[in-house]
Amino acid sequence: MPYTPSGFFCDRLIRERERRDGEGSLSKPLRFSGQDFTALKQECLTKKCLFEDDTFPASVESLGYKELGHKSNKVKNIVWKRPKEICENPQFIVGGASRTDICQGDLGDCWLLAAIACLTLNEKLLYRVVPQDQSYSEGYGGIFHFQFWRYGDWVDVVIDDRIPTFNNQLVFTKSAERNEFWSALLEKAYAKLHGSYEALKGGNTTEAMEDFTGGVTEFYEMKEAPKELYKIMKKALERGSMMGCSIDSLVPARFETRTVTGLVKGHAYSVTAVEESQHKASKVRLVRLRNPWGQVEWNGPWSDNSKEWVSLSKGEKDQLQHQSAEDGEFWMSFEDFKKNYTKIEICNLTPDALEDDKIHKWTVSVNEGRWVRGCSAGGCRNYPDTFWTNPQFRLCLLEEDDDSEDNEVACSFVVSLMQKNRRKERKLGANLFTIGFAIYEVPKEMHGNKQHMQKDFFLFNSSKARCKSYINLREVTQRFRLSPGEYVIIPSTYEPHQEGEFILRVFSEKRNTSEEIENRIEADHTVPAPANAGEESEEDQQFRSLFQQIAADVSTEMEVTANELKNVLNRVVSKHKDLNTEGFSLECCRSMIALVDVSSMDGTGRLSLQEFRHLWNKIKQWQGIFRHYSSDQAGIINSYEMRNAINDAGFRLNNQLYDIITMRYANEGMNIDFDSFISCLVRLEAMFRAFQAFDQDGMIRLSVLEWLQLTMYA
Repeated sequence: MPYTPSGFFCDRLIRERERRDGEGSLSKPLRFSGQDFTALKQECLTKKCLFEDDTFPASVESLGYKELGHKSNKVKNIVWKRPKEICENPQFIVGGASRTDICQGDLGDCWLLAAIACLTLNEKLLYRVVPQDQSYSEGYGGIFHFQFWRYGDWVDVVIDDRIPTFNNQLVFTKSAERNEFWSALLEKAYAKLHGSYEALKGGNTTEAMEDFTGGVTEFYEMKEAPKELYKIMKKALERGSMMGCSIDSLVPARFETRTVTGLVKGHAYSVTAVEESQHKASKVRLVRLRNPWGQVEWNGPWSDNSKEWVSLSKGEKDQLQHQSAEDGEFWMSFEDFKKNYTKIEICNLTPDALEDDKIHKWTVSVNEGRWVRGCSAGGCRNYPDTFWTNPQFRLCLLEEDDDSEDNEVACSFVVSLMQKNRRKERKLGANLFTIGFAIYEVPKEMHGNKQHMQKDFFLFNSSKARCKSYINLREVTQRFRLSPGEYVIIPSTYEPHQEGEFILRVFSEKRNTSEEIENRIEADHTVPAPANAGEESEEDQQFRSLFQQIAADVSTEMEVTANELKNVLNRVVSKHKDLNTEGFSLECCRSMIALVDVSSMDGTGRLSLQEFRHLWNKIKQWQGIFRHYSSDQAGIINSYEMRNAINDAGFRLNNQLYDIITMRYANEGMNIDFDSFISCLVRLEAMFRAFQAFDQDGMIRLSVLEWLQLTMYA
């Protein structure tokens, strides 16, 4: 079998295999934490016991890590209880799931609850996230499950029904009906997905909307909103899109503060309806919103008890489902909506052009990637020395839109860059990176050449399009129209050296493709011809003499071991002060001998003079490459330049391998010294030659013994 690197790369390979088997789809979601809901439930029913989830236990660890951690006074009186211990006749859902079933508790997750309220407006979406085959009567085993879209895959999350309480009241999300628990359990499953309840504190409604649908979100700032915003909102709701809005709070200390109008700054709301109604002699456009608190409402025109409702007939009121109740839901005019709210986000199941009357079929390509410090975390265009090292994705726009105007030939597409796992890693100190992307047009002469674009290309070419700004949200999304052709998308963090995973999604109306640019893995094994005796340099002659002297002292066969090779090389290398090296390590010299052994297949563990000359020519070639890329001749190579140095040495690798090399050979300062540089090239050369020896149509098959012999000696 071929060599497979471990860690992230092995996980990625497993995920790709799972997708080939249909895993991760809606019909066959991945099992979060490896838990099979059906099997676990059956086991509980057979044993007549209630499920206890040891992967998300009823303990402080599941509550949080700081404000809800071990040292917090807030958690001392929290008791985990099952619904049957809280009330009589608990129900999973009472009279159908609705937006009034979601009332915020003592957790700053209004963004999540606003998205759940939007979810209840579409039964098909709701019951995809909240499977209906769950009950507190028939087949109850204390176990429930929910399904979420997570970075390109659907996952099934299993939980037990123990919920945090204080004085027998739910601490976090609750329903207006005391005996209804679906919303509290959904919140618990989402908390498990992210590691704890506290991980849900603070966020953007779009994050949860996308996790409920797998859709794509577009933002509108009210001050820059298009003239047809009302039409856009109405069509979005008609097409099953989810919609949220908020009022920015300029002063962080005043987050979630109530204004005199009853609206709350720094707080997420759901948009639940957009309607037109006859008011007096003219029509008025109205928007219905919901506060996840389940209370605190707008008190201006068209609020629950305002005078505007008097002029409407009972039929019109019924059509608008008007109620005078302190339930957090209220109407307001579209004009007041635009004046008071600063941002609206629309999560579309597909990015249908909402301005258009036609519904288009969009296709999506999902690409996974990773920024690795010192290798592929190049930062934005402001950092030209490293920007080019970021992951690159080739976009081929093949077919123009059907509805291009003014004879314009263009292709519509939406690019969505999402950073992964930052919320889950908060307890480790992780925050959202500031992310964005740029799009460059590939020159026609380079079409079809799927090679990583080099530094000079970006120094002399400006971007064709880019996201409006780099921003510290989980996702950055933007819509574009470009001419058919080939482009390269560069996703990046704003600052270089920031390490993290991401997915890049490209939605398009027509047959267009996107894929990561991966160089073909190959090696050029041309070896510099040994110099003839008459052409030997003075250094070569001294070297030859030194080798013969040491070899004669230790062996009648004129061969040297790794330790003796180390002495030979270091006597010569010590004269090159610009390399700033203490010499080769014994381990590096052992690898050199292994390289020659693999090449010659003699397996002696020693070097003859002829083998040594072959090796020395290699080292001289690599020494020249090292000098070329050495920063100010300081005896080190910056890890970002390692790509070019490896390329000059005759190796073509992909991004995953460059990442591994950086992690394996770079020091904390992201630099590679001469010894590490030579060790890396020796290992590459040896492994390529070993692979070729066993190669069968690009694959090798090894027994355990062969695998261990090869890897232990290389």
